Amino acid sequence: MKRLLTLILVTLLFWTSTFNLSAHAVDITIGAKVFNENCAGCHINGSNIIRRGKNLKKNALKRYGMDSLEAITAIVNNGKNNMSAYKDKLSIQEIENVAAYVLEQAEKDWR
Repeated sequence: MKRLLTLILVTLLFWTSTFNLSAHAVDITIGAKVFNENCAGCHINGSNIIRRGKNLKKNALKRYGMDSLEAITAIVNNGKNNMSAYKDKLSIQEIENVAAYVLEQAEKDWR
């Protein structure tokens, strides 16, 4: 019994640290809606109409260290360079949803 509890605890700690569980469950459908309403003007289909190389494709996200929920959430919250901050416009949940949507779409190559 003690081994089983230890195994469960180790598994939970590994899983939590590996996947950085958020306090909120993300909703990709809402993330898509938020993206289309707020982000698609500059990032249609994962592109970037302002700076072509800084797009939302998987390789670019990885190259610029933006390939995690935390990194995308931070840039959506605070903005950077030509990108506006959205922390005063979107809720924390909306930002987490849109970050999850961006990562999912990057994995699918925005198809």
